[in-house]
Amino acid sequence: QVRLVESGGGLVQPGGSLRLSCAASGFTFSGYSMSWYRQAPGKERELVAGIDSSGSSTGYADSVKGRFTIIRDNYKNTVDLQMDSLKPEDTAVYYCHLNLYGINYWGKGTLVTVSS
Repeated sequence: QVRLVESGGGLVQPGGSLRLSCAASGFTFSGYSMSWYRQAPGKERELVAGIDSSGSSTGYADSVKGRFTIIRDNYKNTVDLQMDSLKPEDTAVYYCHLNLYGINYWGKGTLVTVSS
């Protein structure tokens, strides 16, 4: 079955960097777009970044544009989120997401805390 497992979260100071990774299995990874979402305390889950199946096209929320980069490796079946110049408002649980035949799949999430 579809499995998405996030890793790489943690505590980082403002201005710092983190790289999140999502390991995917149970489907033909190279055939589907992938996304990262986040949910901050008391807020709705929001789309952060997306990447097409080949990795040639990406999109970002305005709030992270120029600071975050989404990358995929279709050999390793992973999709990463490189986060630079982190701000306290980036604090959230980050989720890997797949929409497969109209069904949404989510990982369990990884917590990112940006604080001094």
